[in-house]
Amino acid sequence: MDLDALGHCLATAACVVTQTTSGLIVGMLLFLVAAGLTLIFGVLKVVNFAHGTFYMLGGYVAFTTLAVTSSYTLAVLAAAAAMALFGVLFERLLIARVYGSNVLMQLLICYAVVLIFDDVVKIVWGPDFHAMGMPPAFQVPPLFIAGGVVPPFYAVLIGIAAVIALALGLGLAMTRLGKTVRAAAINAPMVGVLGINTTLLFAVVFAVGGALAGLAGALAAPVRSLSPGMGFSILIESFIVTVIGGMGSIAGALVAALVVGLLRGFGTIGFPNFTDGMIYAAMILILVFRPQGLFGRRTA
Repeated sequence: MDLDALGHCLATAACVVTQTTSGLIVGMLLFLVAAGLTLIFGVLKVVNFAHGTFYMLGGYVAFTTLAVTSSYTLAVLAAAAAMALFGVLFERLLIARVYGSNVLMQLLICYAVVLIFDDVVKIVWGPDFHAMGMPPAFQVPPLFIAGGVVPPFYAVLIGIAAVIALALGLGLAMTRLGKTVRAAAINAPMVGVLGINTTLLFAVVFAVGGALAGLAGALAAPVRSLSPGMGFSILIESFIVTVIGGMGSIAGALVAALVVGLLRGFGTIGFPNFTDGMIYAAMILILVFRPQGLFGRRTA
C-alpha cells in the first residue's frame, strides 16, 4: 500500500490523465467483452463460459489478417466478422441443444470448447507469444493533455468503444430488432408465440456477442501479446463486470467496466499488490448490498 504515491498522483494533472487513460483502455475493452456476455445471458439465459475464446480467436484472426493484408482496418473487421460467424455456429451446433437444461451442462460444454480451441491455437499459431505491434498509422508522437501522455491509438480505441456503446444502447432502445431482443430477454416464449422467429433471433444475439468479443480481441492485439489461453483472464474480469453492472444490463456493463478499469488504473499506484483484491472486494460489497447489481432487475 502506497497512499502517498496515490495522493501525489491525484494531485498531479499529468498523472491523473495518464492513469485515467490507462483505466479507460482497460474498461472499454472489458465493456466490449462483457456487453456480449451480458447480452447473451439477458436473452438466452446462458452463461457463456467460452466467451473469452471469442476474444482470443479475434486477436489471432486480426494478427493473421494484418500479416496478409497490411491493413489494420481489415484486420479488425475480419476479426469481428469471423467471431460473429463463430458465434452463430457455436449457438446452433452446441448451445441450442442445451437450452433450458442444467447450467452445469452448459458450463461443461463451454469449458470443453475453451480447452479445444486453446489447443487449436497452439496447433495453428504455435504455443509461443505473438506481438502484433502498433499499426503504422499510429506510430506517431503521443498526445499531451495537461502534461499527461495519451498515445493516439489509445484515444482511437476509447473512441471506437464509446461509439459502439452508444450504438448498442440506442439500437436496443429504439430499433425494432432492439425492442424484440429486450422483449425476448423478459419472456422469450411469448415472443415466439407472437410470430417472431426466435431461432434466428438467438443466432443474431450470439453473432453480435461474438462480434463484440472478436472486436475487443482485435483492438487489444496491438497493445497486448497474443498467447493460447489469453481469453481466460479477461473472461473472469468480464464476469465481474457483468455481475457488478447487473446480469443482462448493457448500461450496467458499461458503468461497471469503467469502474473496474479506473480501479485498476489508479490501484496500480496506491495498491500495487492488491489491485485484483480491490476489484473482487468491490464486487463482494455490491453483491452484499445490492445482489442484483447496479442496474440489474430484482427477481422475485
